[in-house]
Amino acid sequence: MAAKILVIHGPNLNLLGKREPDIYGNITIDEINKKLKALAKKKNVTLDVFQSNHEGEIVDKIGKAKNKYKSLLINPAAYTHTSVAIRDAIMATGIPTIEVHLSNIYSREDFRHTSLVASVAKGQISGFGIDSYIYGLEAAIKLAKT
Repeated sequence: MAAKILVIHGPNLNLLGKREPDIYGNITIDEINKKLKALAKKKNVTLDVFQSNHEGEIVDKIGKAKNKYKSLLINPAAYTHTSVAIRDAIMATGIPTIEVHLSNIYSREDFRHTSLVASVAKGQISGFGIDSYIYGLEAAIKLAKT
């Protein structure tokens, strides 16, 4: 049976391709998901993809993921900097997690320099556009297969 990986896109990522293209580029969330699913198929893993603008829905999804997924790939978006609840859900489930961001959060506004998720993630990849997701999925696949 193929390892299962959960991909979570946080708030406003459903607006990719329309919002701030100078920061996020022109890629859409559907294009990101298509590329991730193609890589997952090639690597013989199963992906479940979820997007929400609501913190509680993301927390619920992570909480129900224990024993169902081998790893988690998450772009918490704005919740990166504010959500103790998402951080705690990741910690509580113990699911190996990779945090990704399209932009380099450390070259942006000061408030974006702090990630509450980073301390409970195995690693973080930011600043490479869609490749942040690709590199992140590669890492999540390695974690899922160990």
